[in-house]
Amino acid sequence: MTSESRAAQAADVARTYYDSDDVNGFYVHAWGGDDIHVGIYAEPHDTVAAASRRTIGHLAGKAADLLRPGGTVLDLGSGYGGAARALAERFGCRVTALNISEVQNRRHRELNAARGLDGLVDVVTGSFNDIPFPDGTFDVVWSQEALCHSGDRARTLEEAVRVLRPGGRLLFTDTMAAEDAPEEELRPLAERLTNADFATPGFYLGRLHRLGLADVQFEDLTAHMLTHYERITGEVEAQDPQLLGAVSAAYVARLRENLPRWAAACRAGLLSWGVFDARRPAAPR
Repeated sequence: MTSESRAAQAADVARTYYDSDDVNGFYVHAWGGDDIHVGIYAEPHDTVAAASRRTIGHLAGKAADLLRPGGTVLDLGSGYGGAARALAERFGCRVTALNISEVQNRRHRELNAARGLDGLVDVVTGSFNDIPFPDGTFDVVWSQEALCHSGDRARTLEEAVRVLRPGGRLLFTDTMAAEDAPEEELRPLAERLTNADFATPGFYLGRLHRLGLADVQFEDLTAHMLTHYERITGEVEAQDPQLLGAVSAAYVARLRENLPRWAAACRAGLLSWGVFDARRPAAPR
């Protein structure tokens, strides 16, 4: 199978996954339905929503000089748009949210309208392996736990850098395997996300350097993954009536089986998570 075929297949699988009623119900009612990403937990009793918002603020702090009125951001795999709305509201920047799931995009647009952000956030249905914008369009390219769904992560990064203007910033997080994690132990988790495998921090760092980016950094925040999956597991175990009314009984049973596996993998040191931060060098004068 060619890299183009793998990328197209992965896009179709991700679309089917996120468009399903069960997955949508889970993310809306157990994961918050706004920021559906791993959170940074600073307080013992942080909620999933509070920790997820903290992650957005942490990433934004790394590009505060570019996040301003008139600044442009591309959010790859934007989900329900929590980050896009937070950036637009806080900084007044214009955010283009590119996402494969039209189910998520409909909710995203509804939430934008309710907050009066239609003029600052543009929701586009599409794939991050073929970004429909010209070279050098955006000041910041942003992504949170979306690249794990790419069937060709090298190509996704190439596209991200292509649309980044000189001097612009690439910021992303992803669910990854630890460098020495045995593939067979992670296969059940990858299959839950309908992935073939996970990338590693070393893979991403190598690719970012190969693409000619400068100031390449990885901030390892893996410790927060365990807390996050413990909190999500607790949400499911609490048997929230809204969750039980939004997803099938069979899916709830699968969640109760699978979510503890993610926490166990974190305890075993098999997974990695953190923030990648890199800059596209300015054009020579």
